[in-house]
Amino acid sequence: MPKRIPVVENILSANDQLAQQNRQQLDQAGIFAVNLMASPGAGKTTLIEHTVQRLAGEYRLAAIDGDIATSIDADRAAAAGATAIQINTGGQCHLDAVMLRDALQQLDLHQLDLLLVENVGNLVCPADFKLGTHKNVLIASIPEGDDKPYKYPGMYKDVDALVINKIDLLPYIDFDMDYFRRGVELLNPGLVAFPISCRTAQGLDEWLLWIKTNASP
Repeated sequence: MPKRIPVVENILSANDQLAQQNRQQLDQAGIFAVNLMASPGAGKTTLIEHTVQRLAGEYRLAAIDGDIATSIDADRAAAAGATAIQINTGGQCHLDAVMLRDALQQLDLHQLDLLLVENVGNLVCPADFKLGTHKNVLIASIPEGDDKPYKYPGMYKDVDALVINKIDLLPYIDFDMDYFRRGVELLNPGLVAFPISCRTAQGLDEWLLWIKTNASP
């Protein structure tokens, strides 16, 4: 019977090498890039919209939106003011370094300062495939429940920041924030977290400050 593990390791190794090339290309162009990951409906696109709208006067922005089908998310990013590229994965549940490389070729990188990459909505596969971005951010949302760090540890343990979206729903949903944060802390001690509401704009200033601080040369 064929051994699956070495095949998977070879795929990930090749992806990691290409991710390094993507990073070099971004660095040479002076672009700060963020990979946004989340389950479907957590608020990735809405957060991108708010980020673009509020930072468009300071940064030249682009968004690369990954999804299984349609250009809905890229259209929303473009309407917010970003140069937008849509990646349709044709069924794959994540973006990979090859897909990002191909999308970068469609952009004039020297005319950009900030790149937001919206990964496919999934709490499993995106954690395994590096893209070459500078930061990986996970968006969790209150309606998903407070058990997600315990059920999907791979997504939480290696990210650089956590956005906790839809906190305006806390009075209406049984969500134990202390339990949630304990699970996060076990996996990723000291992880910076931003409790926000894209609907009310609560907490968005702190998120934007983190972006601006990291994007500064």
